[in-house]
Amino acid sequence: MVYFAKWKMVLVLAICALGLAFAVPTFLSRDQANAVPAWLPNQQISLGLDLQGGSHLLLEVDSKAVIREYLESLVDTMRIELRKARIRYQGLGVEGNAAKVTIKDPAKTEQARQLLRALDADTETTTDGNRIFLTLTEKTIRDRKVAAVQQSIEIVRRRVDETGTREPTIQRQGDDRILVQLPGLDDPERIKRLLGKTAKMTFHLIDNRNSVEAAMAGRVPPGSRLLSSDDVDPNGQSRMYLIRKRVMVSGDTLIDSQPSTDGRTNEPVVTFRFDTAGAKRFGLATSKNVGKLFAIVLDGKVISAPIIQEPILGGSGQISGSFTFQSAQDLALLLRAGALPAPLTILEERSVGPGLGADSIAAGKIASILGMIAVLVFMAAAYGLFGFMADVALVVNMVLILGVLSFLQATLTLPGIAGIVLTIGMAVDANVLVFERIREEVRSGRTPISAVDTGYSRAFTTIMDANLTTLIAALLLYVFGSGPVRGFAVTLSIGIVTSMFTAIMLTRLLVVTWLRRTKPEVLPL
Repeated sequence: MVYFAKWKMVLVLAICALGLAFAVPTFLSRDQANAVPAWLPNQQISLGLDLQGGSHLLLEVDSKAVIREYLESLVDTMRIELRKARIRYQGLGVEGNAAKVTIKDPAKTEQARQLLRALDADTETTTDGNRIFLTLTEKTIRDRKVAAVQQSIEIVRRRVDETGTREPTIQRQGDDRILVQLPGLDDPERIKRLLGKTAKMTFHLIDNRNSVEAAMAGRVPPGSRLLSSDDVDPNGQSRMYLIRKRVMVSGDTLIDSQPSTDGRTNEPVVTFRFDTAGAKRFGLATSKNVGKLFAIVLDGKVISAPIIQEPILGGSGQISGSFTFQSAQDLALLLRAGALPAPLTILEERSVGPGLGADSIAAGKIASILGMIAVLVFMAAAYGLFGFMADVALVVNMVLILGVLSFLQATLTLPGIAGIVLTIGMAVDANVLVFERIREEVRSGRTPISAVDTGYSRAFTTIMDANLTTLIAALLLYVFGSGPVRGFAVTLSIGIVTSMFTAIMLTRLLVVTWLRRTKPEVLPL
């Protein structure tokens, strides 16, 4: 153990230098770190919500809306197929987790059942007299809910990233909830507005054959919907539109959306562009319906209903309305990010001010500095020169922890600082075990070199066992914990690994180098 190969010396020193290189940018300002050449480490440790302030949101995905929308789409398909087959029906609609219909002619019930059975493989077809039910299977419901949550997480991530928020935390929590933490956020209300909108845009034709007044009186014709808008009529009421349910073009085919200004009126508008399939459908829809009103529906509300003046074949267009520049920018962002598969409800909201975060950092710094000073003084007083070597290793250990956190871009939270403070005390455990073992060997009459060699070799197993059990506990905390618990587990795990490196490798390198140069007759322990 006293012999230290040159390649090991180079490796130890290289790891220490690398840790220092990654740790230094953390102590620079943001502008100074950005000015560092690209070939040098310039990443800084990301501070969590509790250290730099920001917003904490817990969202719930309305997965029932996903199932209902799927069933309503199935109902529309059933209506089309039954009409094609000239089978008369009534009572077509949704009941629970099933789409139902009553066949007027009982003799055609079996024909209708066979026809509807082939519509969707994810449903079970049952009959009750001349009533037919297409019920979603439990597996289908479960899969669609899981897919809705996963898709919602991706859409939320896109929307948050579009706002320029740095280092957001967006993760699933439970079966149908999403945790969103936005450190440093200075406009939480805007984020809530962006996340609160489903942003599902569709294009429909206006139903000119039926009366809006009759629909408002409760006589909405089959195949049509009555929707409100942000415009007002001469009476000051929200203008109502009767639109066809059939979706002419879906917003799912949008590939770009940007805020702009109308060249004629200089008012804010939103321009959009479809992909190839969407452009083809948009061009076909506008070609066949020149002179008709074309409703643009966003989240169940008509935001614009222009007249189709001419076929639009380029796959692009613009949405005009009562927009401010900010609302046009937000709508363009929502359309670019994509529509949520289901509405999101904010269950919990917490805000942490930057002042409170600064206080937490200051308290963490004080605790870390006081803890380190106490450990440094104790080690130097208890073990003399060897204790001073352990102190050097402890300082390097702290540098390595910061370097690893910076390299991994891990988010440092207040519990993470607690993990670092705990690591400061644990970092010298290995050195204490080695030094006490060396003392025992000296008392038994061994020479200094033999005592050091035996002390390190015999204490190694104990050190490994002690640190390995703690590391296992930290890993379990990370796997089964969440949020702050994970932050504590990360810093604790990194601290255990770096402390083992500095105690077993760095401190031993210092001790061996001192022994080989001074060849003492008595160890200063």
